[in-house]
Amino acid sequence: MNAAIDYTTPGPLTGLGGVDPRSLSHLGDDPVEVCFPVHNLVIQPDAAASLGLPPDRLATNQIRPAAALIRSVLELDPAPLTTPRAPDRRVVGTCRHFAVIACSFLRHQGIPARVRCGFATYFQPGQALDHWITEYRSRSEDRWVRVDPEILGGEVLECPERLQPGEFLSGGEAWSAFRRGEVDAATFGVYGTDNWGPAEIRGNAVKDLAALNKVEMLPWDEWGRMTAAYNNETGADYDDLLDTLARVCDADDQGALCALYAHVDLLVPPDMISA
Repeated sequence: MNAAIDYTTPGPLTGLGGVDPRSLSHLGDDPVEVCFPVHNLVIQPDAAASLGLPPDRLATNQIRPAAALIRSVLELDPAPLTTPRAPDRRVVGTCRHFAVIACSFLRHQGIPARVRCGFATYFQPGQALDHWITEYRSRSEDRWVRVDPEILGGEVLECPERLQPGEFLSGGEAWSAFRRGEVDAATFGVYGTDNWGPAEIRGNAVKDLAALNKVEMLPWDEWGRMTAAYNNETGADYDDLLDTLARVCDADDQGALCALYAHVDLLVPPDMISA
């Protein structure tokens, strides 16, 4: 594997600086064991709202860095992070927050890991829903293994610790399938919204490339030509660029991933990362 991107070290949003080292001391060495506690650390906004949590608690949904999320968890409950929290003692976040925290834990343990942005097919029959997961590099199998830390320990899927082909499609995979005419883009989107279709696939493809470059933005962040793409105002040249993006992500050539990410339409502005 080309060493252009070191997935064992944190990126700008997955470092754990400022987190009490004692809270991280029991994470373990097995990748799934490392990811498992995360589903008890985060709660989705809808579930949090149903508990009547105050607005300041709901605002953590806007936090990008894993360290800030973990510090928020520890402010609510200083117990080691492997200790399950009651729902009202969890940080509010989306699937992206589950995935980013799991990735930060894996990298903290020296395990190559990265976040993927795409679509899950296991939540609603016949629909591919906007979703974020984590994947780690299995040394014994010499391949990337996809895990959904949000649903570990639950009943949504039989083996969320080892997602099978077709259960999750990265943004690039979904884009390629759409361009080949293998999927109906109208079934790809954000549950509970009107945001469905090719525009959603375009957006997740760009976000996935950023995540592969260790820049894991919020699901609603937009940069480059993404706003125009969501409004279906981009043309064939942008779709051709996404064709290239999908091929590069599929090939997983680290040098090519870095080179493509430098494209003016794909690079996340530094001030967005630090905001």
